[in-house]
Amino acid sequence: MKSKVKFLLIGAFAIASLPSAAIAKDYKTETVTVAADTVVDNLDHPWGLAFLPDGALLVTERSGTMRIVQNGKASKPVENVPEVAARGQGGLLDVALAPEFERSGRIYFTYSEPGRGGAGTALASARLVRTDGSAALEDVKVLVSMNRKTQKGQHFGSRIVIAPDGKLFVTMGERGEQKRAQDFKDHAGSVLRINADGSIPKDNPFADGGKGLPELWSKGHRNPQGAAWDPVTNSLLTLEHGAKGGDEINQPRAGRNYGWPVISYGEDYSGAKIGVGTEAEGYEQPLYYWDPSIAPSGLAVYQGKMFPEWNGDLLAGALKFELLVRLDRDEKGAMKGEERLFEGEFGRIRDVRVAPDGSIYLLTDDSNGKIVRLTRASGA
Repeated sequence: MKSKVKFLLIGAFAIASLPSAAIAKDYKTETVTVAADTVVDNLDHPWGLAFLPDGALLVTERSGTMRIVQNGKASKPVENVPEVAARGQGGLLDVALAPEFERSGRIYFTYSEPGRGGAGTALASARLVRTDGSAALEDVKVLVSMNRKTQKGQHFGSRIVIAPDGKLFVTMGERGEQKRAQDFKDHAGSVLRINADGSIPKDNPFADGGKGLPELWSKGHRNPQGAAWDPVTNSLLTLEHGAKGGDEINQPRAGRNYGWPVISYGEDYSGAKIGVGTEAEGYEQPLYYWDPSIAPSGLAVYQGKMFPEWNGDLLAGALKFELLVRLDRDEKGAMKGEERLFEGEFGRIRDVRVAPDGSIYLLTDDSNGKIVRLTRASGA
């Protein structure tokens, strides 16, 4: 590893989301003892999660199913989810609630969209309508569709982040075709920024469509499967797979190029050198990177009362080593070090989310995938 340097709602989570006979196991960390229990299991490669106002959980399964988890049980599939290209790393991916969800019922979700030439990442919005014992999507609208689809089954991205101003960021992988990440007329290997209705913000770096697609925010990304808004630095952060090494945390800025595949801190799986090395003029450096790779997925900035010791720290899931990484930061957001937690305990960590009550939820990437809830151990 190298470094670059509402009361009612909380009660609802404690009641609605946990199984009646959950048995917690305690784990000591550097700063606090954490209790972990399984909220629900038998999910098919769960990928993304959102917290509903009544304490239930909205979860996506990569195979194309969206479910609501409540009282320790997963619902029947939510109806009217669009067809997904569920192959390789593709399928139904991330999900997020619109800021005005309690009024509108609107959600956003990403998926590998089938189409001419194969599949590509798409971002859609819909209204989630719940009735007794069932739920469905209505008014489904595709807001962004990757402009070139391929048959490849890897590197779709993709995470959704809603900024404080209501703008949407969505990450898109380069689909296993490296050069696409440097093509500013291609969605692949990019972070996009749009308005909530899919229109283009006037202050996007290429809003006029001249040097790049108007929805582009940044380029040169490989496969960003984690993203979060950071209140410490008031900016977007992304977590990205490298190749053989070179996983990165980046801070995407408007119009900037983050280097893939021209620069990288990793090497090709064959052992060959990637690009020109670790830095070059015109390309941004990561905030932090891993070598060897941890195969990261899912990123959260911890803000909550349950673990005040971790406020401002980053939480990153890892697939390869089946663990959660806590990146300790100072009050300005600078990295101070990392702690690796729960290695091999739960499985491949696909996503990390912080609940309104400050507890932490992990999704495990497995055909019998789980949602694990982390709380402060009794007496800790």
